[in-house]
Amino acid sequence: MLSLTDVWPLFGLEIRTPRLVLRQVRDEDLPGLVDAALAGIHDPDVMPFSTPWTDQPREQLMRETAKHLWTQRAGVTPASWTLNLAILLDGVPIGLQDVGARDFAVTRSVGSGSWLTQSQQGKGLGVEMRAGMLQFAFDHLGAHVAVSDAAVWNGASLGVSRRLGYRDNGVLRFVGRPGELVESQGLRVTREEFVRPDWTATVTGLEAARPMLLGED
Repeated sequence: MLSLTDVWPLFGLEIRTPRLVLRQVRDEDLPGLVDAALAGIHDPDVMPFSTPWTDQPREQLMRETAKHLWTQRAGVTPASWTLNLAILLDGVPIGLQDVGARDFAVTRSVGSGSWLTQSQQGKGLGVEMRAGMLQFAFDHLGAHVAVSDAAVWNGASLGVSRRLGYRDNGVLRFVGRPGELVESQGLRVTREEFVRPDWTATVTGLEAARPMLLGED
């Protein structure tokens, strides 16, 4: 009898770091992720995200979060993909790390974004989950470059990036909340510039999922 990972191999992909498990969001992870978001991610007086999704009313946030994750999961092709990885601490979802690419076979470049529930911030978990994702991208997918961005005032997020070797890569200006100007610092790190931690992430399940991401048999 077929298993769920036989049908959708990305469900078998898992990245393990010293304290965390990063895996493709499963439907059973959704309640915990929504709980983590509703518990608070940031000071409500400021908005760290380019899309102000945390401003949504409770019911709308729950429904739209599920729709967004389902849509991105279903849209994976080798030409364009985003993996939304649930961050699990002792089996409990505490945040999300995404990694995505377009035309990866040519560009060898990935982009990423992330969030952690406030109660788990300030413990080094943001660095750990990003470092795990970068090891996956550079060492297992064969990426050459990774990019990210953060609001210019978001010292915590910028600090995570710079600790891992990202360099400034231009500033973008756009509207976040209605009528609110946001300046976002672009960031870029190459495989050679990546400041590696003193541990190595364990990646399992990639071989079965490789055709979905890279188009390889």
